[in-house]
Amino acid sequence: MSTFPAVPAAWAGILKDAIESPHYQLLVKFVAEERKSFRVHPDDDQVFAALDATPFDGVRVVLVGQDPYPTPGHAHGLCFSVKPGVRPPGSLLNIYKELHDDLGCDIAKSGYLMPWAKQGVLMLNTVLTVRSGEANSHQKKGWEKFTDAILHKVNERAAPSVFVLWGRSAQMKRKLVDESRHPVVAGAHPSPLSAKLWFGSRPFSKINAALQSLGHAPIDWRIEA
Repeated sequence: MSTFPAVPAAWAGILKDAIESPHYQLLVKFVAEERKSFRVHPDDDQVFAALDATPFDGVRVVLVGQDPYPTPGHAHGLCFSVKPGVRPPGSLLNIYKELHDDLGCDIAKSGYLMPWAKQGVLMLNTVLTVRSGEANSHQKKGWEKFTDAILHKVNERAAPSVFVLWGRSAQMKRKLVDESRHPVVAGAHPSPLSAKLWFGSRPFSKINAALQSLGHAPIDWRIEA
């Protein structure tokens, strides 16, 4: 029987008000009902993988995605990332191509981006579940309020982070960021639909420059596999 996962301990106290809110309880019920009738991605134990991989105190970069991949076997709770052994989808392949042009990193065959998360990149989708085969099917069901609460808490934190907003949907979150404290790297989405604007944007060198301006070490963006 499916049970809704608990928010990781490193975040649960920070997000106490959001977790105890009526809209979150409605969200829990919605996802549970969806799982009874449909296949939902990612699996329960990976819904909060981004929070599990990058604790609150360890966030250096916030990368904002949209919703999980709706293709079976792809999503595992980190935005843009796919499970080990899965070929990188179009958006991620474009990310790799730009990473190569920007910083000279080899284009990886693996699409598993956990090494980024472990370095402090909070890889947060704004919606954390999706019905299989139906992109955006869990939008406006309560996830946005919860993930906005996450962004708000990182914005409030004393230590500044770099917020990375690719595409119109992510850039709508810019209003949550105090840009006098947190650098923002905004640009086109890496989707094949906006690839002409994406290529040449050099976001990775911009992120690392912003990190260094804050006194942080740069991210090692290489994916070895």
